[in-house]
Formats: sequence, C-alpha cells, structure tokens
Amino acid sequence: MLVSPAQLAQTSDLDLVIRHVLAGLGHGIHAGRERGAGVEFSEYRAYAPGDEWRRVDWKLLARADRYYVREAERDSHVAVWLWLDASASMAEASHHSKQVDKLWFARTVLACVAAIAQRQGDAFGLVVCGAGRVQFVPAARGPRQMQRVLAALSRVRPEGALPDEATLRASLHFARAPSMIFAVSDFLEQPSALTQALVRLRHMRHDVRALSLFTQAEIEADFGAGQAYRDPEGGAQIHRFDDSVRAAYQQARTAHVESVRALWRQHDVAAHAAAIEQAPATVLRDWLKRAGRA
Repeated sequence: MLVSPAQLAQTSDLDLVIRHVLAGLGHGIHAGRERGAGVEFSEYRAYAPGDEWRRVDWKLLARADRYYVREAERDSHVAVWLWLDASASMAEASHHSKQVDKLWFARTVLACVAAIAQRQGDAFGLVVCGAGRVQFVPAARGPRQMQRVLAALSRVRPEGALPDEATLRASLHFARAPSMIFAVSDFLEQPSALTQALVRLRHMRHDVRALSLFTQAEIEADFGAGQAYRDPEGGAQIHRFDDSVRAAYQQARTAHVESVRALWRQHDVAAHAAAIEQAPATVLRDWLKRAGRA
C-alpha cells in the first residue's frame, strides 16, 4: 500500500493554504467558485468510493434507497500539483531499512498532500520527472482522481537522469491556472534544470514548495561496512570513504545544501529538508508549517 490509513489520519487536521496573492486571485485562502466540500449547497451527485460519509444525505437515502452526496460551492480556484523526482538517485535506500528509499518516502508524502487536496475539494495533478522525460496526470477533483494519482505514483520507478532544461521549460504549460506546487527531490545537482524550472514557476506567480530528501548516511558520511558509495546516476564508479575523504565530502555537502537553501530564500520558495528515516507525516507537517512561516 502506497500510503496507510494511519498516515492519512495524521493529515486530517492539515490544510493547504496559499502563501501569496496568486495571479487572478484575491486575498485569502482561496478565491473563486468551485464545487466541493463547501458550505453553500449546490446539487446532489451519486456517492463514489472515497467520498466522506459526513457528506452523505441520509434523508435522501431513506427516500431513494441510494447514497447521494451533497455538492456545494466552495471558495477554491487553485490547482495543487505534486511534482516527483523519479531519477535514479531517488533509489538511494536507508541503511536502517532497505524497504525505505527516497522515492518511497517522496511518493508517501505526495500521496498525503493529494489526500489533503481532495478533502479540501481542490483540483490536483501529478508531474513525474525521470529517465529524461516528464509525465503528467492532469489536474482534476474527487475520489476517482485520487485513485488515478495513487495508481500513477505506485507505478513510478527510479530511472535515469532528470529531463534537461529545454524539456522542463517546454513542460511548464501545465501550470497555466494559479497553482500550489509541491516538489520533492534530493536536489543533488545545483544548479540544475529542476531547480531552474521551479524558480521559473515561482516567477510566474505560482506558490512553490520544495522538499529536499537525504538519507542519514548521506548526512553523516557514514556508509557502513567498507565505507563504499556508488552514485546511482554516476555509472559503476565506487567512492570509498576514509577519514580524509569523509571530511572533504562533508564540507562539499554542507556547501551544496547551503547553496540550495540560499536559492530557495532568494526566490521565496518555501523549502524544507528531511532525512527519510523520519516519519513521513511528521515531515509533511513540518513542511507545511515552514510554508506558513515563510
């Protein structure tokens, strides 16, 4: 299972709130008129798996002997986009648990974001970057969209390198409407086509959030017995760590992390960094809180 009911339960009190006055919108959380789980009644529709039971009209059930859900107008005109780095480096696994790698962690966090967007009644879609190409699940609303996004996330495998700058630039048309963009990557390259694409989206007045993932071994330069490391995107070359190499690695890594952090600060991107050994729900909560403080 991509995301467990327990993990989803830990997101039930979280909301996706825009940080900026996006193009075409007024102030506030959401502006516009869209159907969803709002307060002003619009119409009924047939119940679909994944709908909240509190929205079922029980009186209508008694009369019609069928389940119907109350649709309402709500203040929402913002699309939520989940951006997943599926390049080969995302296959890096935790030394504590080989079942947990960067891609698994990223998919779990983004699945939780999708669940929050669905609960809010927002449209949400998926962008997957790997093997030199960009793939999309177009933005839509509702429980069926949730199933489409979860199915697409579950099919993703870490492969190849990220798309080049021209490919990513040509793909940015997906965010024509005002959007919140949640991007998860290890951001190992700096500068990279991915960071440039996200900065460009921010300059287009979208609300961009970035989550950088690391393993505890990468943070501590402790790669276990033999102290050997192979970059998944760097071919068969093996890097071996003695004390002198470890010191140089940690110095280079610190400089790299700070350069990425400075880039996000410069362009007002709400960013957070986490180790995949942490609980995904805790990381998501901290990420959203950081966005609120930015």
